[in-house]
Amino acid sequence: MSETITITINGREIAAEPGTTILRAAQSANIYIPTLCDNDELHPWGACRLCMVEITLKKRSRMVASCIYEVADGIEVQTETPKVSNVRKLVMELMLARNPYHAKLKEMAAYVGAEESRFDLDLKGCILCGECVRGCREVVGVSAIGYKGRGNERIVATPFEGPATDCIACGSCSYICPVDVIPMKEENGIRTIWDTEFPMQQCKDCGRDIAPIKQLEYFQKNYNLPDNHFDTCIHCRF
Repeated sequence: MSETITITINGREIAAEPGTTILRAAQSANIYIPTLCDNDELHPWGACRLCMVEITLKKRSRMVASCIYEVADGIEVQTETPKVSNVRKLVMELMLARNPYHAKLKEMAAYVGAEESRFDLDLKGCILCGECVRGCREVVGVSAIGYKGRGNERIVATPFEGPATDCIACGSCSYICPVDVIPMKEENGIRTIWDTEFPMQQCKDCGRDIAPIKQLEYFQKNYNLPDNHFDTCIHCRF
């Protein structure tokens, strides 16, 4: 059994395994730290900066993103100092300028005390949390989307904003998006995502849509499945 590391969060001593982030250590102790880019299935990224905390180590204090900063013996963590509050308000106001309407953002904005933005509206919807990009790369293994541009002009897009040629239409990016700005629809045997149409595989027995053909071909290739593995849907199979 590996040795644990002891840190102090808001005056409480917390034991954590080496390699644990401050955010995970806090969550294990039911200490809430807001975040929009953290996901158990993805590598820590530190994109949204809502999880900033103030740490003190060897009498020196500084601000760190708790989702990417790992625990170390002797660290004292404060999650609700004036500095922390100011950073979170600023970050949230920038997000609200891009997306002032989403319920989850409004709820979190109220929590951090930033119910409206001082910045001019720049309605892009996407808050650049990166979950869709990372999910496509790390979980799906395709990397069909990525970032384009810098600063206020930065967006998530397909290569050259053209057809999603590498996309397998699995929908992971749409499902994982915390602010629901990646549209996906299914109609008449076609799934549409990233402005690209993907034909669906129909069950040979009942005719139900199973999944996009391109997604099933991807699974067959990567897992050495037989050609007829997806001929029937789960309902007809059992």
